Amino acid sequence: MPTTIRAEHVGSLLRPGELLAARAAHRRGEVSGERLAELEDQAATAAVKLQQDAGMQVFTDGEVRRDDFMASVVETVGGLAPAEESSARPRWIRDSDGAELDGDVPSVAITAPLYRRTPLSLAEARWLSANTPGPYKITMASPTMVAGFWRPGVSDDVYPTRRDAVAALAGIYRQDIADLLDTGVSWLQLDSLAYWANIDPEAARMRRVTDLEGHLSHIIDTDNGLIRSARSRRPGMTVAMHFCRGNMRSAWSARGGYEPIAERVFGEVEVDRFLLEYDTERSGGFEPLRFVPPAKTVVLGLVSSKVAELESVDSLRRRIDEASQYLPLEQLALSPQCGFASTSQGNLLTVDEQRRKLELVAETARLVWG
Repeated sequence: MPTTIRAEHVGSLLRPGELLAARAAHRRGEVSGERLAELEDQAATAAVKLQQDAGMQVFTDGEVRRDDFMASVVETVGGLAPAEESSARPRWIRDSDGAELDGDVPSVAITAPLYRRTPLSLAEARWLSANTPGPYKITMASPTMVAGFWRPGVSDDVYPTRRDAVAALAGIYRQDIADLLDTGVSWLQLDSLAYWANIDPEAARMRRVTDLEGHLSHIIDTDNGLIRSARSRRPGMTVAMHFCRGNMRSAWSARGGYEPIAERVFGEVEVDRFLLEYDTERSGGFEPLRFVPPAKTVVLGLVSSKVAELESVDSLRRRIDEASQYLPLEQLALSPQCGFASTSQGNLLTVDEQRRKLELVAETARLVWG
């Protein structure tokens, strides 16, 4: 079935204002956990209906239970503590008004051995298995993302190197994934920004990555270790990977095409589907798709989740035609370039504008693939 699914979205959807207010009140002790859970279920139900009405073919709960896409680490793994802003923190730029933003994701650091708490994704999976009208997927930040929480002078007493910290988190993820598969999950999506250093020299400088090939090998090996672990437990499952260049309040943080990583990543990372950001010139051209093997699908992120302006069906069809010069049409699909709310405050769109974007994806997919 996954190979025939042509209309997809990355995962997160805009949270209702009532839910955001309740979550803030819960932190202050003014709203009970039970009431917050009720509102989360209501928001997830609305998210599924939105996807179904728009014509989506695979579902999420909109990630409405999360503060941001990194919740699979920050909210469910112990050993992290609030930290001062890092000098290596990325900058965020919004094209629509030229604003340069501060990140609204809380700054944390590894201060103790990482350990497993109740995984949020397990609660999501149990709800989705009972409440979706079709296939659903669970999205998780790749464990390579924890490298950003390793701080010299703070974390090295616990883990001597960043790679030691990543290995520890990967071990926790293997337990989480095993439990997810036991609940019936058959579609997993890893979200990773760790490849930034290999496509954007500024990101490499900011993250102090000097051995680019070694860095790339480590990321690929880490992700493949999880994928193999999952498939050893459920051989026929679908595994996807999403790349983007940052997505927060309609801002971005990295730039660069896929060419520097294409041959190795497309050829070596053992996923079924790559969800690739392709909404602006920051992503480069389609030429790197020539390295995608025959058995893999590329989901083209051509519809922007950052701006309200609606793309046209004709412009999307032209770009799909361009991509098909490098990868056969039967190996392509369509989606927005990223989630609509990678952080809980969401991008600068309305719920109605978000719906129109999803409908556009579904409509274009029907016209192109039937």
